[in-house]
Amino acid sequence: MDILEKIKNSKIEEVREKKALYPVSLLQKSPYFQSDCVSFSTYIKRPDKSGVIAEFKRKSPSEGFINQYASVEEISIGYMQSGASGLSVLTDEVYFGGSSKDLSIAREFNYCPILRKDFIVDEYQIIEARSIGADVILLIAEILTKEQIATLSRTAQNMGLEVLMELHSEEHIEKISDNVNVVGVNNRNLKNFSVDIKYSLDIFDKIPKDKVKISESGIKNASDMLTLYEKGYDGFLIGTQFMKSDNPVKACRSLIEEFEELKLSLAEVK
Repeated sequence: MDILEKIKNSKIEEVREKKALYPVSLLQKSPYFQSDCVSFSTYIKRPDKSGVIAEFKRKSPSEGFINQYASVEEISIGYMQSGASGLSVLTDEVYFGGSSKDLSIAREFNYCPILRKDFIVDEYQIIEARSIGADVILLIAEILTKEQIATLSRTAQNMGLEVLMELHSEEHIEKISDNVNVVGVNNRNLKNFSVDIKYSLDIFDKIPKDKVKISESGIKNASDMLTLYEKGYDGFLIGTQFMKSDNPVKACRSLIEEFEELKLSLAEVK
């Protein structure tokens, strides 16, 4: 059994336990159910933003703890002040050291789109995402059928949430539903954890033209970002690169500034 299948199975059990402890009627009492969501797809394409979705993560299955005691308040505020287009917050506890509380704290201190980065396998988790202040959910094509993605994305849209569908192979493209707002190409092979941004470059032209597109994982520098930008990607999800540094906010700001300089130089040449 590969790590993704292992996580999926544990998530199904986790959801079963949560349903018993926190019924939907309780989640729906959250004040976030009365608030409007911020558009993830719109912010990614805003010309005054960088397209960077800056991620807050404490650990990963492949590397263990990256930044165990990081402050979500401090880092999320710093990310947005640095010019990020949005935030991604890991809420899986077992494999990524995250929590729903991390996302709610980020929500409290930031007006921007926030992605709940987790392994969604049940409609209950979409209601939960709304209750903790998320604006967009992640659906991973590798662990969901085409029918499940259609159903879950429709549920999310009906609740005002946007949907990021993440794919890992060309065969997943046919799973993209009308209610998917953003398509993310994960450059990390979740079976063996190898990473190569060439995957994003190779698959780009096969993704429907009307979808906002982002590249995820393995983006190490502004040159990588420029290569993806020139190909046509609207955004870049970056987490480990920032969180492994001594100062994640400074790392984010420096990368965005360098990327903007490269884009300016490119425009001058053209």
